[in-house]
Amino acid sequence: MNKPVFSFQPIGIVRSPYKNLQGTPIQPRYADGSEGTIEVFPEYAEALADLDGFERIWLMYVFDRAEGWTPHVTPFRDTVERGLFATRAPKRPNGIGMSCVKLVRIENATLHVSDIDVLDGTPLLDLKPYVPEFDAYPQAKAGWLDSAPKPGAKSDDRFK
Repeated sequence: MNKPVFSFQPIGIVRSPYKNLQGTPIQPRYADGSEGTIEVFPEYAEALADLDGFERIWLMYVFDRAEGWTPHVTPFRDTVERGLFATRAPKRPNGIGMSCVKLVRIENATLHVSDIDVLDGTPLLDLKPYVPEFDAYPQAKAGWLDSAPKPGAKSDDRFK
């Protein structure tokens, strides 16, 4: 069977205080208000209309510095090897990341955000509004994470 190939072009660039993987928060929840900006390319600026009323937005981006993948990884919040698709590890067959950040304000084509957990210079693929009615399932089970130890909220060098 021929598998289709998809091509994506970035719509912008993520700017953050994180230059290296080690020490970067592993999720926006652990970013402690870290501030950054999203520089949306001019040809997409008009598409930002009406986004300013949302408190949070989803960033969809490329793990552009992660190379290769394996079917099993030891995730940041565990010491046990897990199936890749049961984790949010950055080394994936299609290196697509997502983060739900707080939208502070929009100035022209620049989004000021907080709770950012993305490396500086990361290519942005898409933006979507966070809608609690659609996106929040507070009672959902979280698989192995429900009982895993909580060793830390910052990344280390295990996914170089």
